[in-house]
Amino acid sequence: MIEIDLLAKQGQLKVKTEERNRFLFDPIRKKWLVVQPEELVRQLVILYLIEDKGYNKNRINIEMGLQVNELKKRCDILVYDNGMEPFLLVECKAPSVNINQAAFRQIANYNLPLRVPYLFVTNGLVNYCCRMNYEEESFEFVKEVPGFG
Repeated sequence: MIEIDLLAKQGQLKVKTEERNRFLFDPIRKKWLVVQPEELVRQLVILYLIEDKGYNKNRINIEMGLQVNELKKRCDILVYDNGMEPFLLVECKAPSVNINQAAFRQIANYNLPLRVPYLFVTNGLVNYCCRMNYEEESFEFVKEVPGFG
């Protein structure tokens, strides 16, 4: 498990209130979104990747559509490397959702067409990142999310 308290970064997000609704500004999609628990975690991950890990926001894709077998899916966050190859796939859950085998199965399915080097699963409090080894059909949990570059 990676020791990051993403929820502690909430004060760094752009937030506004209109008519009893709270909104977060998404710097990638450049729009205001209604605050939902999973969206909060997604925005905190984006902030963490840009501010703490040095990722370029132009290399981050949000809710990208994927074809997994015959099903159309949307991944939470996909980050590309400098060569525009998929590098890091992120699955965000609400803070109240446990990170369990089902979350890993979901991100593994989303990764089938992508084959990224790193998978990151988080609910804002509990965080796991693993490096994939496709030749050996294995993975290894790592102690931190890789930096950009």
